[in-house]
Amino acid sequence: MPYLWMLCGSFAFALMGIQARAAKEYGCAWPVIALARASLPLLFGVIIARASGARLVFWRPRILWIRSIAGSVSLVCTFYALTHLPVAYVFTVTNMFPVWVAVLSWPLLGEAPPASVWLSMACAITGVWLIHEPSLEGANWIILCAVAASLSTAVAMLGLHRLRELDIWAIVVHFSAVALMFCLVTALVNWEELHVSALGVRVWWLLLGIGVSATVGQLCLTKAFVAGAPGKVSVVALLQVPFALALEGLIWDRAVNVVTVLGIVLILVPTAWVMISNRSEGQLFD
Repeated sequence: MPYLWMLCGSFAFALMGIQARAAKEYGCAWPVIALARASLPLLFGVIIARASGARLVFWRPRILWIRSIAGSVSLVCTFYALTHLPVAYVFTVTNMFPVWVAVLSWPLLGEAPPASVWLSMACAITGVWLIHEPSLEGANWIILCAVAASLSTAVAMLGLHRLRELDIWAIVVHFSAVALMFCLVTALVNWEELHVSALGVRVWWLLLGIGVSATVGQLCLTKAFVAGAPGKVSVVALLQVPFALALEGLIWDRAVNVVTVLGIVLILVPTAWVMISNRSEGQLFD
């Protein structure tokens, strides 16, 4: 069952990314898109939590804050990248977080990763370099944001697996509330570039779709990680990439060259291997 939840969540997040990219192409600033991603799931989450009788928490446990803050950093970085690069490229980079988990086991647990993990890291970095678009203004900074998102996701997912005693909607609401604060700060910093009043009806429908897709994806991801082993369940999350490639191909007729495909493979294959074989998953916050 955890794998089915993650499959549904992967498609929901791929659809969310496509809608975010479409909203950007219709003139919507990325901080507004990030706000939609954070605010609507918070609204839906509070309504569903109250209806289901879920007990919401705020200050405790401490690991909940680690999960929410790390997830919020990942959200902001991801949406900046999603609105500047092809969706499949961004999801490829952000899904390399299991490699970060294996590397983080060294400073946090004192367990030096085996040579195979370092080889996986080298392959992933090579893949990132292959899929980046040097002709795009600020391409290096955008890719760096995607990498930062993957690192933050590693921390968030490890924390999520330690929250099995909490109601799923309590986790979703807490994360969405913290993420909303991060997105509000980002919007205020970029206030002069938002132009919210100029957005058309189509953009507002896309923003609603982003919020709904994010809520469905967040629910599915949370249930999958709470119910199953993070490393193994995460393998299914890699389907976000082919889902995004298929949707981009259908909507924008976007072709992928051989070098890009090689880069994606160099990231996803080592990442999948680390997901399956990583022994340190779930131990970092014990």
